[in-house]
Amino acid sequence: MTVQLRLNEVETHIGQYHIIQGVSFEVRKGEVTVLLGRNGAGKTTTLRTIMGLNPASSGTIHYKGEDISRLPTFTVAQKGIGYVPEDQGIFSGLTVEENMKVAMKNDNDSTKERLELILVLFPDLKKFWKKPGGLLSGGQKQMLSIARAYINDNDLLLIDEPSKGLAPIVVEKVMETIMEMKEKTTIVLVEQNFMMASTVGDRFYIIDDGRTVSNGPMKLLKEDEEMRRKYLGIA
Repeated sequence: MTVQLRLNEVETHIGQYHIIQGVSFEVRKGEVTVLLGRNGAGKTTTLRTIMGLNPASSGTIHYKGEDISRLPTFTVAQKGIGYVPEDQGIFSGLTVEENMKVAMKNDNDSTKERLELILVLFPDLKKFWKKPGGLLSGGQKQMLSIARAYINDNDLLLIDEPSKGLAPIVVEKVMETIMEMKEKTTIVLVEQNFMMASTVGDRFYIIDDGRTVSNGPMKLLKEDEEMRRKYLGIA
């Protein structure tokens, strides 16, 4: 299977802090690759480093065979990588419709087809199309955030903690949506909810203290209670 994204011994400093100290992983086309680890392990910084928001201080990041390690964020996005940040990143003062229009790179047939699919996946967005983003519930804001990244022909989506703070019934909806989205795009998912991660994920990488310490098919982690307890603190 084609490797779409590859990180090799990536390190990242934020100010005086050495956050990422050697992260390596591969993302295969058409799969959901899940980054797991305890809070503060460096998962979010890893996504931000891929996007160029916290530039790598060493190591390499290759996307479709091209070195993007030192590219600015807007160029990384232009390469076809979408990013759903942990804080959602929507514009509270703009309507749902305006949020989507701002996110669109093009207004072509492909974008229109994706918008139609999004409104099927997220019927609440259609319901609140003319309402300000700030009036949406937490789950609806998360849906809008994912939709904004998915509206373009991105071949890779980086999604950070989509279940955070959401009710279980909304988490189920997000899971269903990710399963639908993986039919059209490759996904790197950071997720603390192991039930969700193990359901939608094809492969996992565990990051601990800024380093990649374990990886494999998700089935392996689901069966390895000792590994889950050691690195994730769950049985």
